[in-house]
Amino acid sequence: MSHETFHYRNLDEIRQKARDLGAFVPLCDTTSALFRPLELAGRTVANRIAFQPMEGTDGTGAGAPGPLTWRRYERFAQAGPGLIWFEAVATVPEGRASAHQLYLTEENVGEFARLVDHMRELCLKRHGYVPVIIMQATNSGRYSKPKGVPEPLVAYRCPPLEEGLDQPFRVLTDEELQRYEAAFETTARLCRTAGFDGMDIKCCHRYLACELLSAYTRPGPYGGSYENRTRFLKNAYRAAGAAVSGDFFLTSRLNVYDGFAYPYGFGVHPGSLDVDLTEPVRLIRELKEEFGIPLINVTMGNPYKNPHVNRPYDHGNYIPDEHPLTGVGRMMGAVAEIQRQLPDLPVLGSAFSYLRQFSPCLAAGMVSGGHCALAGFGRMAFADPDFVDQCRKGILDPAAVCVACGGCAALLRAGRPAGCIVRDREVYHL
Repeated sequence: MSHETFHYRNLDEIRQKARDLGAFVPLCDTTSALFRPLELAGRTVANRIAFQPMEGTDGTGAGAPGPLTWRRYERFAQAGPGLIWFEAVATVPEGRASAHQLYLTEENVGEFARLVDHMRELCLKRHGYVPVIIMQATNSGRYSKPKGVPEPLVAYRCPPLEEGLDQPFRVLTDEELQRYEAAFETTARLCRTAGFDGMDIKCCHRYLACELLSAYTRPGPYGGSYENRTRFLKNAYRAAGAAVSGDFFLTSRLNVYDGFAYPYGFGVHPGSLDVDLTEPVRLIRELKEEFGIPLINVTMGNPYKNPHVNRPYDHGNYIPDEHPLTGVGRMMGAVAEIQRQLPDLPVLGSAFSYLRQFSPCLAAGMVSGGHCALAGFGRMAFADPDFVDQCRKGILDPAAVCVACGGCAALLRAGRPAGCIVRDREVYHL
């Protein structure tokens, strides 16, 4: 069925459309499942709502949190999610996605620490508990723009991502990859010093670690076989693990499906664009067994090339050849299957925000059905972080929700401070 914009007035209309599409969209009429605590890595997550790592492009030139960074995380903390997945923070200066992406260093670690402490204080004062806070550590790879213009760090030549682009692409050497995986050691040490509960070694949306998972055509120790394609990620875990101890933990936001045909996509069935979770499940199981990850954050797609895969939308720079609920169902189905195959590992699901005021009902349906342990919200947190309290009552205020317009992503791609251009237009605008 072709693409169409959101028009649903109630849950029954969504259920009927999902049935027509054969899409897995498990809705629940009540949201109580979202407000049960979860034990995680020796901590208590007060509720099952997580704020996803939404990059704000508003740090200082030196990488410290800027005024808008503070504003955003103050709002997030006061909203009261059980878990805040702090946005992407660069591990090396040349791997920054913009000139204002956050970059954690010896010189600014104290500024990060003050922000983390402030977040906990705000949430504790308003809600009586502190959120678990995870920092996302990243190397932006082919999407690096440390000076505001593309300076790609490419894992391998990928025609689907390079078509129509007039810029040079140089493939990183094995020695450069070794240096970049080693950089996670310093970042992990500083992350712990800053007071975060854990660190995400970012492996999604075709940034460097994620791109290497599909490096079938790259020769040498970082390409071809499964063992080679996962080498960078695992070595990054080893480097980070060598720098931390105690109850600080490591995890990942992980692409389980790229949406590009073999040999250019991970989690894709050879010969089609169907989801194949064989390797993603194997990788997650190995990360759990070898590195003790206490949860996994599941996502898909590439926000620069096929954003409808990871965040189904109404409006964007192209019209997808599928109905948005098909995309929602693909994400829910993959999350549910990973949780089924790894029942002892909490899975954090994504892509709930497309359902607007009904998104808590989908989140509750996934959690109550045992299809995931935590529900992650990104765009919705930009639009109205206070939706957490509304979730207790069920359906959200339709005048305050994310409308899946893609404006926040457009700001991010332009290297400008990113936020909701609809609900927070006094601060953010195209």
